[in-house]
Amino acid sequence: MNPYQNPALPIEDRISDLIGRMTLEEKAGLMFHTMAAVNADGTLFEPSGDGGMFPSTRWLVEDKLINHVNILTMGPVAPAKIAEWHNRIQELAANTRLGIPVTVSTDPRHGFIDNPATSAAAGGFSVWPEPIGLGATKDPSLVREFADIARREYLAAGIRVALHPMADLATEPRWARTSGTLGSDPATVAELLKAYIEGFQGPSLGPDSVATMVKHFPGAGPQMNGEDAHFPYGREQVYPGGRFAEHLEPFEAAFEAGAAQIMPYYGMPIGTSYEEVGFGFNKGIIEGLLRGRYGFDGVVCTDWGLVTDADDVFGAPMPARAWGVEDLSRLDRVYRIIEAGADQLGGEYCPELIVSLVSSGRVPLSRIDESARRILRDKFRMGLFDDRRYVSVTGAAEEIGRPAYVAAGLEAQRRSIVVLQSSVLPLSEGINVYVDGVDPDVAARYAKVVATPAEADIAVVRRHAPYDDTRTTGFETFFHAGRLDFTDAELAPVLEVTDAVPTVVDVLLDRPAVLTPLASRAAALTGNFGASDEALFDILFGRTKPSGTLPFELPRSMEAVVASREDVPNDTEDPLFPYGHGLTL
Repeated sequence: MNPYQNPALPIEDRISDLIGRMTLEEKAGLMFHTMAAVNADGTLFEPSGDGGMFPSTRWLVEDKLINHVNILTMGPVAPAKIAEWHNRIQELAANTRLGIPVTVSTDPRHGFIDNPATSAAAGGFSVWPEPIGLGATKDPSLVREFADIARREYLAAGIRVALHPMADLATEPRWARTSGTLGSDPATVAELLKAYIEGFQGPSLGPDSVATMVKHFPGAGPQMNGEDAHFPYGREQVYPGGRFAEHLEPFEAAFEAGAAQIMPYYGMPIGTSYEEVGFGFNKGIIEGLLRGRYGFDGVVCTDWGLVTDADDVFGAPMPARAWGVEDLSRLDRVYRIIEAGADQLGGEYCPELIVSLVSSGRVPLSRIDESARRILRDKFRMGLFDDRRYVSVTGAAEEIGRPAYVAAGLEAQRRSIVVLQSSVLPLSEGINVYVDGVDPDVAARYAKVVATPAEADIAVVRRHAPYDDTRTTGFETFFHAGRLDFTDAELAPVLEVTDAVPTVVDVLLDRPAVLTPLASRAAALTGNFGASDEALFDILFGRTKPSGTLPFELPRSMEAVVASREDVPNDTEDPLFPYGHGLTL
């Protein structure tokens, strides 16, 4: 047995032994954390020709020597099949020269929103509100319960790194990533974030932990005009209110909780003391602020795709998010990332560029060893070299989606729903109800479902918050951005119902929608952040008392949104409903 394989030795000794045995190519492979596709039957993705967005898994592990992958399940994949896939990729890695195990990660996969860039719908895992809904509960104990259950389900599938939580503040109402935040108030977000990390990692990172990769340092909320930095038109972050430091407060809580890993965002800071380049290239941000001021010595992984342009991402080209350094070559971009202090490059698989930088003398081998040590430390701490390399497929099928976990998720959905206004709630069971956007079979468990508003005592209409639906190119399709107000055409069918019968209007608030026209016409108005029809109807019919409160303010108009400052929480003039509003009935 080699020393690095001996669990009786101190971890730092095992790391030193392994680093001493590794080639430059193997060390470079450690520094990439890229995407891997999971086939529905649990087999490894091995395309017969061009794999498009996804390369061959065998090629990644055996040829590129990459052993950090985030899984993308494009379509329904049973959680037990993810466990099967996990064991197969670990077998593949075990047969490489040093047998370094694979670390499997994932974006959030316990909610309702399905966006391949940010989150996956639950698909067999317990179903909870989106993170912004956890923020609506403002309850650290509930957030800790969610994180602990998600940890158990991740462990069962072999997932050891959560590419979450987001520590960003929801200060720009138009930002498409709002649903992934825990809200707009720094103190509340900091408290919830700490509970989130503790639930996933425990008191320290160990064999029963899932490491959290907290994002997006130093706070991605203040995007200029609310545009997202995945796209060239959203590359700039601005601070017209001078609140840069306020956006750091949740990260300070994350450091206190022992967050294992940190991800900087794509955006480039404008009008600050820092260089105007993307945070992943920004030495002042990573080496100066994160490593220097805060003393963070865990893994820093860039956001996905800073180096290589993509020809086809869901049907459209997508340039590398090399904001501020677009003119640099791929090699020079990698150099800037390493020089800035990052340990891993997300969404890339070009370790030969690191090999070239070291071989040419531009980057010393000692710098690569520094990152290798941080990366390997997490693998050892989580027991991946020992008895946690493989998982039980049968155990995964039993553990993931346990009835108790599903019930806890449903209760969290109920607790996240916000009653904004009401003159009719709670409703009486057995009344005649007309539904739009609701499963009639669910509604029938509470009331008699009728075919028209004219027959109804009450109507219940569910809608999604509005967004600019003209952005239909490639990745843009998945991001709800732009306007927050309903068009006349969107409002007309809803108002036709409200004019015919007292109506409850429920809106999925993945962003702070302008609900002013609905507030003046609806008998009751509720907001949800990812909640089933059952959870909503439990609130409407009084089976559960509402307790959720708004995790951000709801603006009165788009004019107020445009006039607000991107970095200032709850900054729209005369909001329709203020932060923290919610009726308890």
